[in-house]
Amino acid sequence: MFTGLVECTGNVLAAEKRGTETRLCIAPATMRDFVMGESIAINGTCLTVENFGGDWFSAYASAETMGCTSLGNLRSGSLVNLERALALGDRLGGHLVSGHVDCIAKVASVTPAGESKIYRLSYPGEYGPQVIAKGSVALDGISLTVNACGPDWLEVNIIPETQRVTSISKWTAGTGVNMETDLIGKYVQRMIAPWSGGPLPGTSKDGLTEEFLRKNGF
Repeated sequence: MFTGLVECTGNVLAAEKRGTETRLCIAPATMRDFVMGESIAINGTCLTVENFGGDWFSAYASAETMGCTSLGNLRSGSLVNLERALALGDRLGGHLVSGHVDCIAKVASVTPAGESKIYRLSYPGEYGPQVIAKGSVALDGISLTVNACGPDWLEVNIIPETQRVTSISKWTAGTGVNMETDLIGKYVQRMIAPWSGGPLPGTSKDGLTEEFLRKNGF
């Protein structure tokens, strides 16, 4: 479990592709004292440390992970956001983030707003019900507040500090970023889906049907 508060950025030393899988070697700016098998979120994607040295670690990304995230765009020299897993008793400064990416969102525009910048991103419309104004979203592992949203887009306001300590300053129109919607919202939607008549994101289920009613004694 993570909070979406980026601990530091890191540079990709190598991205070794082996078919549909990839092994990443990353040098964090400040993170040290790695533990074998610990979870570290890389651009919001939860991966496991499989090897490390004093100032680097490596992690394996499976075909499933590569197919669901933007990690395939990483190259040697790429800048990534890093966060260690939340320890019980730590402050939850952001929001609950699982590190399990739902989809890839694309930056549509970047607009200056005083010292801040407003980023508008588009994403698959099936995830629209999980995004609400003033709710939380994780973009490349950064916990952000949704300023405004529509069926398949959202806007976030990025303050100078976030621009300084994350990779978000590198985003331009067309950049693909990992998006994780609100964890609690997903569970609520899943629980009410049979009674709402709507399909679940990532599935082809039909919601409330005659067959469902019969199976449940109606």
